[in-house]
Amino acid sequence: MLFIAEKPSLARAIVEVLPKPHQKGNGFIKTGNGDVVSWCIGHLLEQATPEVYDPRYKKWQIVDLPIIPEKWILQPKSSTQKQFHILSDLIKQSDQIVHVGDPDREGQLLVDELLNYCQLPTEKRKKIKRCLISDLNSSAVKKSLEQLRSNRDFIPLSTSALARARADWLYGINMSRLCTILGQKHGYSGVLSIGRVQTPILGLVVRRDLEIEHFVAKPFYEVYAILQTSEGEIFKAKWQPSEACAPYQDEEGRVLLRKLAENVCQRIKDKPAKISNVSNKKRELTPPLPLNLSTLQIEMAKKCALTAQEVLDICQTLYEKYKLITYPRSDCRFLPEEHLNQITAVKEAIANNCSDLTTFIDAADLSLRSKAWNDKKVEAHHAIIPTLRKMDTSSLTENQRNVYQMIALYYLAQFYPAYKFAELQIDVDIEGGKFIAKANQVIDLGWKQLFKQHKNRIEKNSDKEEENSSLLTKSLKKGQDLHCIDSELIDKETQPPRPFTDATLLSAMTGIARFVKDPHIKKILRDTDGLGTEATRAGIIELLFKRAFLVRQNRAVRATEIGRKLIGSLPEMMSSPDMTAHWESQLDAISKKAFSYQDFMAELNSSLFNLVNQLKHQSIKI
Repeated sequence: MLFIAEKPSLARAIVEVLPKPHQKGNGFIKTGNGDVVSWCIGHLLEQATPEVYDPRYKKWQIVDLPIIPEKWILQPKSSTQKQFHILSDLIKQSDQIVHVGDPDREGQLLVDELLNYCQLPTEKRKKIKRCLISDLNSSAVKKSLEQLRSNRDFIPLSTSALARARADWLYGINMSRLCTILGQKHGYSGVLSIGRVQTPILGLVVRRDLEIEHFVAKPFYEVYAILQTSEGEIFKAKWQPSEACAPYQDEEGRVLLRKLAENVCQRIKDKPAKISNVSNKKRELTPPLPLNLSTLQIEMAKKCALTAQEVLDICQTLYEKYKLITYPRSDCRFLPEEHLNQITAVKEAIANNCSDLTTFIDAADLSLRSKAWNDKKVEAHHAIIPTLRKMDTSSLTENQRNVYQMIALYYLAQFYPAYKFAELQIDVDIEGGKFIAKANQVIDLGWKQLFKQHKNRIEKNSDKEEENSSLLTKSLKKGQDLHCIDSELIDKETQPPRPFTDATLLSAMTGIARFVKDPHIKKILRDTDGLGTEATRAGIIELLFKRAFLVRQNRAVRATEIGRKLIGSLPEMMSSPDMTAHWESQLDAISKKAFSYQDFMAELNSSLFNLVNQLKHQSIKI
């Protein structure tokens, strides 16, 4: 039996649980029972460059675009040719093959493309097994090896990854060549890199920067009534403008005319008031799901100002070197129900590895079951959680400890009750006008006590709600008479949007529907919302910095002059997320057998022809 791991670290984890003695060969390890474990070193094959398809493509010419291969060519990468030949020979010699790529789209394709390249006989191909390993500790690896599945079950996942890779090649090669040629016509000497995902992301930043620069602040006004009960208790209620005030409001309902606000202030002073309605609702918020890579990157950007790439690198170290966390490049936030058998052991591991969390660990109720445990939501991989591994974590860096602790906190949250609070609203009539007082009161912090030290995890009441919070202990009733002893006029100004940060840019990539204009595409996205994959988002952001399209200013992510000019020269469909978001949803549908590879590629090729014809008549001045 031949086990093909995605990388050497995974191969070593497999070998540890196979029979001894182990005999180390050249690019493989032979075990005591005759099984062989070998490994890829990332992708051993790569897409051929255009000139391989036709030598004339060596020269960049608009007349040749778009370049669309009739038959796709993969070539062994020069840097890993030795391991490629070793694996190719082992594949041909082996009767039984076990695919042990990482448990995601990329890991599936990485080994599948190698097996396809070797042109295995049909019967041999049918026998290939798939092993999904998301925890490199020996007990978990052994369990995974006992649960082999047919590799044919994962053909849709592999097809989706193949479509993504070819789409990136087609779009990147053709659009980069075209834009570079057009840019050089106007004196630009460099290469203008265009990407199916990277260019819309750059477009988001450019448009946000321009919106900030062109923002004109507008004054608006709020009126508060200062009310007193017969017992002398005082609280504030905010004026709710009537329909008659609409001509003096903006689209968000803010009052823009100061005289109107002043008139309301004068009219309600020292006037009787009556409570028209009291609403006191009990609310619950269930614990947040365990983390996937994007949500972890967003949390660490907020807490420690780490970039997406830094978080990914830390996670890979925690996973491969220290074996403290499960597979990190996950886009799933659910856990298989069989993991419930390990919760005590995971809790003990967290207690050993993270003494700072002792109080929270002791308070965790392992009898609770959050919605995270759901087999129907788990496919190739599950959420990122701590493993059973115990070690002295003093050797970890501060950032590594912080990342591990964040993963542990989200895991522990699954064993805490819901956050419970009361939501009070009092409607008051004064001189025919409507005023509302709101207040929230925490009933039970529940899971939020885990995150109390992180401001971004605890929602803050507004100042007025804080002032009114004592009302929740009072017996205010509908029909109760009050007195408006004074009024308060507050001058405010509209605020510009904030620049993107690493956290908000990642959030935009994972929730791209907010930035999509086409309502039909918005509807299509639904649960498949997002640009790029968990494995590629960090790299795409860093690529934009490397190519000098983006720059960091403290925590802010801003577009450079080159980035702005590029986006300003492109058709909107290339720099807005609509088209790419639509393609991303189709790629997800391919992985679920809900869309075909052929239809996806046909639509993509048609779009390329249209874009080339549209863009070749435009000027790109950088």
